[in-house]
Amino acid sequence: MASSRTSSARVVSTCVLVTLLTCTLRCSECVKLNNIVLILTDDQDVEMGGMTPMKKTKVLIGDAGVTFSNAFTATPLCCPSRSSILSGKYPHNHLVRNNSISGNCSSVTWQKEVEPLAFPVYLNKMSYQTFYGGKYLNQYGSKDAGGVAHVPPGWDQWHALVGNSQYYNYTLSANGKEEKHGDNYEKDYLTDLVLNRSLHFLEERSPSHPFFMMLCPPSPHSPWTAAPQYQKTFSDVKAPRDGSFNKPGKDKHWLLRQPVNPMPNSSIEYLDDAFRRRWQTLLSVDDMVEKLIKKLDSLKELDNTYIFYTSDHGYHTGQFSLPIDKRQLYEFDIRIPLLVRGPGIKANQTLQSPVMNIDLPMTILDIAGVNLSTVNMDGQSFLPQMAPSLRNGTERPFFLVEYTGEGYASEDPSCPKLGPGLAHCFPDCVCEDAFNNTYACVRTLKDGNLQYCEFADNESFVEVYNLTADPHQLENIVKKVDPSLLQIMNQRLIKLQSCMGNSCRNLK
Repeated sequence: MASSRTSSARVVSTCVLVTLLTCTLRCSECVKLNNIVLILTDDQDVEMGGMTPMKKTKVLIGDAGVTFSNAFTATPLCCPSRSSILSGKYPHNHLVRNNSISGNCSSVTWQKEVEPLAFPVYLNKMSYQTFYGGKYLNQYGSKDAGGVAHVPPGWDQWHALVGNSQYYNYTLSANGKEEKHGDNYEKDYLTDLVLNRSLHFLEERSPSHPFFMMLCPPSPHSPWTAAPQYQKTFSDVKAPRDGSFNKPGKDKHWLLRQPVNPMPNSSIEYLDDAFRRRWQTLLSVDDMVEKLIKKLDSLKELDNTYIFYTSDHGYHTGQFSLPIDKRQLYEFDIRIPLLVRGPGIKANQTLQSPVMNIDLPMTILDIAGVNLSTVNMDGQSFLPQMAPSLRNGTERPFFLVEYTGEGYASEDPSCPKLGPGLAHCFPDCVCEDAFNNTYACVRTLKDGNLQYCEFADNESFVEVYNLTADPHQLENIVKKVDPSLLQIMNQRLIKLQSCMGNSCRNLK
């Protein structure tokens, strides 16, 4: 009798265990991972009003979620910055120095050593369906970088631009096949093409798996070709004349001291035209955001999707008499827009927490449920800042911005007096870059709104700014500040310049 009871008990236990396991399996199937979309523009500033044309984007993403008022790039140049976004690493760790193959941009070394550890690879392992559309890295698709046949790991659908930003007359790698495009607006305008292929991807995907899409339109990068319907907009708009516009670069690194000041009218007319046309190109991106969100809503996926909107770095148009470019350490070049909406994020938030583009991969992987302790990246997830009910986390007390200058070995024939080592020179011998425009800055918001920068040149030049007292960085206060503060900032910079992984996050 006892053995019969024991046997019955075992049967009941087994049945309960099987039922529990079945329920657990079913429940795990019911917990659907969130979808994620990352929209990355090219050269879009936030300091010079770069978000002004983005009325729909600000309503549909910013007002529906969070706007970060202190978002920064790790470096103000396209290829190194995009490499930071893909790898989650500072430039001194991913070793992409500039936009050239010799500067490691999309080089064979990058493809072998960094791409296999980029964040899309982790998403793919988590059964995410992945889509890439638009500009990738400046040298992508060149013969020295493996041509269009090279499709980086982690991407299921790959529609990447060969080379630098264009709007017409470009080549795509469509899943490893060369695809030539002309100048027909309906078929070829790159911003619209990226949108249309992303919508097709959404229609064709498997609804049983989550998706990640990365959309990288060329706007507002040169050659600033607006869609036909927007070519007459903003006709009365000019670059802002406030702050550091057309000011001399007094007490700054020599490169900032060489522009003609005041700027000649020809340069001002040129940068005004560039400013206006940049805004015109962004209107198509604003349409992209609206159409994408409408599509997600119609598919009943919008409430389950995180949408990030950002840029690779900022831009300047006449600040310190530099006509147009990026590459400088100042706020207009290193600050970026960052808007996010998604599950658990309350609407209409503006957050002061400092975040960086190296944090984007860690945040995306955090959303995807990846164990972040297994990921070797320098950034940290900012999911706790925008959705505190989902995660606990800490803000970084200070962070690094670094840049390696570019120059030409021979002197510019039109500016022989400047000698060799400069690059990106405009008329009147105003050059935007040089070999020794190589710097590293520590930026802090928590213990004083300060920036401390050291140049790798024969002067060991230093620039220091108190951005509370001087938001436009007009006065370099290195000779006025307490030497003990300079020592503290120098020590922080030394730590950051050699940090890797955890040591880039665990700062005091």
